[in-house]
Amino acid sequence: MTTPRRSAPPVRPPAPAPAGALRKLELAIAWRYLRSRRGSSLLSLISMIAIGGVMVGVSALILIMGVMNGLQRDLREKILIGSPDIRVLTHGEGLSMDRWRETLATVKKNPQVTAAAPVVLTQGVARKKASRVFPTAAQIAGIEPAGPGVADVTSIRQHAVLGNFRFVTNDGQMRGAVVGRRLAETLSTWPGDTITMITSAPGSVNPITGELTPVFDDFVVTGIFETGMFEYDNSYIYVALTHAQRMAGLGEAVTGIEVRTRDRWTANQVARSLEKQLQFPYFARDWQEQNSSLFQALKLEKLGMGVILLLIVLVAAFNIVSTLTMVVTDKTREIGILKAMGLPARSVRRIFFLQGLVIGLVGTLGGLLLGMAASVALEHYKFIKLDPSVYFIDHLPVATEPMDVLLTVGASILVAALATLYPATQAAKLYPLEAIRHE
Repeated sequence: MTTPRRSAPPVRPPAPAPAGALRKLELAIAWRYLRSRRGSSLLSLISMIAIGGVMVGVSALILIMGVMNGLQRDLREKILIGSPDIRVLTHGEGLSMDRWRETLATVKKNPQVTAAAPVVLTQGVARKKASRVFPTAAQIAGIEPAGPGVADVTSIRQHAVLGNFRFVTNDGQMRGAVVGRRLAETLSTWPGDTITMITSAPGSVNPITGELTPVFDDFVVTGIFETGMFEYDNSYIYVALTHAQRMAGLGEAVTGIEVRTRDRWTANQVARSLEKQLQFPYFARDWQEQNSSLFQALKLEKLGMGVILLLIVLVAAFNIVSTLTMVVTDKTREIGILKAMGLPARSVRRIFFLQGLVIGLVGTLGGLLLGMAASVALEHYKFIKLDPSVYFIDHLPVATEPMDVLLTVGASILVAALATLYPATQAAKLYPLEAIRHE
């Protein structure tokens, strides 16, 4: 009688490794693959090149964004020295506001308005009296003389380097003029000198010939101002409001009302509110609308520079792809052995993802430190000087904004992570037997 043969017990698959141990193994392998093999420094050099590419791209992007922000900030601050947050004007020819006192009272009632004042703007030419120097074009601005109860709508009065904005001459009359520093140098004038200003007022027409009759008037230079803004320093002359009205041929009218708001960044909403209050023919223009072409050009230039420099980060991403692809090729047999020993495909994928992520993180951190250091040094020491007659400012400013830095860092890490997808997927698809036979 034969005894029945016992069946062999079923072979149980090996228990999966704990998640924590698997993660440590993946990280250890990724770190090992980043380093060079014994006797060869090729992969190590390629890893450093990939890290350097990310570093250069991130640092350049942070620095250039800071420069563009600095240009916007400095230009905005310098423009607003002589330009108000809001300017209330009227539709029609001549920009003449007749009932400006009633309009001024209405504007001041707005809760978002902290100061308002009339202004007269006209163009003319000026020259030093009894001088052979050819007359120079000038922008004549009429404002209320500085004194108690006079609101500072702009900060122009705070930029007088000689004299003041009271416009009072030695004879007690308000016949003073405050001239921009560069214009004063062009006219060879100094406080106490007399200048002649010439304008063509709209109402000064010769009844016989029908031609415009120039308006001549003498003023004594009682002050010189300097803002650092070439346009103001090279062409503006400030006189008392009443004299500017006569020079512009406006009679009792003014050009408009200048307004200062509680918050400069809400000036657009305040301007719309004033338009609703005043109704036609009045309209309001905030500081961004008054200089819209300049600020739009700066925004477009910032966007263009950002896109161009982002290409450097993309080139660095191709370096990461090539680096990981070479690692996959070089480590094909090792990957096959690991998979034959039971390492799952997702772990292989994570190994190369971690490797690319380390390259991206190290390169991004290095670029962040390098870009911030360069930005601080460039702003503090003012290495790059500019021609103020062309760029409005005398040096290259830098203003690093946290949001721009965060976007740059986030984009760099994201690009580095995406760059790992292709080589990591290719490594995970390797068949163990074919990988082990790979030469």
